[in-house]
Amino acid sequence: MAGMESSEGGGRKKVVVVGGGVGGSFVAKSLQFTADVVLIDQKEYFEITWASMRAMVEPSVAERSVIEHSDYFINGQIVTSAAVDITERGVVTENGNLLPYDYLVVATGHRESVPRSRRERIAQYQEEFEKIKSSNSILIIGGGPTGVELAGEIAGDFPEKKITLVHRGSRLLEFIGPKASQKTLDWLTAKKVEVILGQSVDLDSASDGLYRTFDGETIRADCYFLCIGRPVGSSWLKETLLGGSLDDCGRLMVDENMRVKGHQNVFAIGDITDVPELKEGYLAVAHAEVTVKNLKVLMSGVKESKLAAHKPGSTMAIVSLGRKEAVAQFPFMTISGFLPGKIKSGDLFIRKTTKKLGLKSK
Repeated sequence: MAGMESSEGGGRKKVVVVGGGVGGSFVAKSLQFTADVVLIDQKEYFEITWASMRAMVEPSVAERSVIEHSDYFINGQIVTSAAVDITERGVVTENGNLLPYDYLVVATGHRESVPRSRRERIAQYQEEFEKIKSSNSILIIGGGPTGVELAGEIAGDFPEKKITLVHRGSRLLEFIGPKASQKTLDWLTAKKVEVILGQSVDLDSASDGLYRTFDGETIRADCYFLCIGRPVGSSWLKETLLGGSLDDCGRLMVDENMRVKGHQNVFAIGDITDVPELKEGYLAVAHAEVTVKNLKVLMSGVKESKLAAHKPGSTMAIVSLGRKEAVAQFPFMTISGFLPGKIKSGDLFIRKTTKKLGLKSK
């Protein structure tokens, strides 16, 4: 490609990582002294997203869970922009940069709209906290892990508030088993959270604190939070070099080595992949670890027979229920209460994650 230099003639290889979530951040951090790494992300920070619901009721948590990319990625280039195109040797960004690569890692997860700077993100959590604090009644739309965890956080810290959770599905947490769903419903009901299943809220008809479901039920609330699933962050890939590697759900098809099928020097990790397993943060880290190992193998010229493989695991998930309890689904059992709460709900893996990035938790 004209105007681009390759490292084929010698020197360190160029690795471009697109996406600064948990997977992409770990890859960039792990390879920064092995290759010339560029991290492309629309925001200036990495966020421990599974602590987000806690930060909404305790904004100081965001001081620990929102981390500048430059704190852990100290030996590479950070490009704060969206990627808009991929060619055989370069990534084009929205701000006009053309970034060559020998190896590419796509880790754009799900599409979401968040502030560009860490300061703005922390301020956003403060605003959400003030909204919760000043409201007597709160409507939560969506009964997946985000909606359930937010309901649990608010019910635990503000037990006097009227909380209504509306979910269009027949049960909560449909991504895991019905036993976990029932335990979650029982816990929320015991905390006086009103759970309405099998209905959706018509936000277009909302007026003066009155919300209506499409079945005609009326709900009064001072504020609402939309906690529904976000689309996969792959729409920008459709017209690129990787467009033919997207499946019908918009996920990149990868092999066991986490390489995008049909592209020997392109990897994909995290929620954007078609790996048949739950889309969880710890699995994005597992993808990243395999990818880092394999990139080191390829860059050192070792035989490809030495490449590591990712094997999809059994369904395992922990959903926090307030500060001390949780519901957990493991391969052979489902439990709820204080025991799974000790695993996740106290610190929400913030110390473990920051340590993974080579940082000390605040």
